[in-house]
Amino acid sequence: MPVIVVGADTPIGTRLVEHFGGRDREIRAFVTDPEAGLALRRDGIKVAVGDVTDDSHVTGACLNCFSAVLVMEAATDDRLRSFARDFDAVLDSWAAAVRTANVRRVIWVGDAVPPPVPDIEVAVVSPRHPDVVGEVFRLDDSATLD
Repeated sequence: MPVIVVGADTPIGTRLVEHFGGRDREIRAFVTDPEAGLALRRDGIKVAVGDVTDDSHVTGACLNCFSAVLVMEAATDDRLRSFARDFDAVLDSWAAAVRTANVRRVIWVGDAVPPPVPDIEVAVVSPRHPDVVGEVFRLDDSATLD
């Protein structure tokens, strides 16, 4: 089942993609930085480059993914954000995108309280977790997030 990392061009997102890439599944990366996208493509990762605040960009990248790992740092760092006024608007856009794309499981990586995503399994992992990458993998591999 495909998994996408939105914010794959953040430090945590890059680590997640590297570790997911070694697994027997399709991994996708959503980035804003085209250079980061080229590096990931060289590693065999499917990459979408776009504006993290444009839910149509994120929706297209998430289509047919079982899981979406949403790295909240991409909503707060210095990247260009054309369609959202603030952090909460970016997270709301991502929530709308995964619902529209029929993603079944969302793992938010961040310290903020994410918006609700009805009818989708949701978990939150702190970026300060001692093994954030391992925890995201554990959650993605688990039968349910309950």
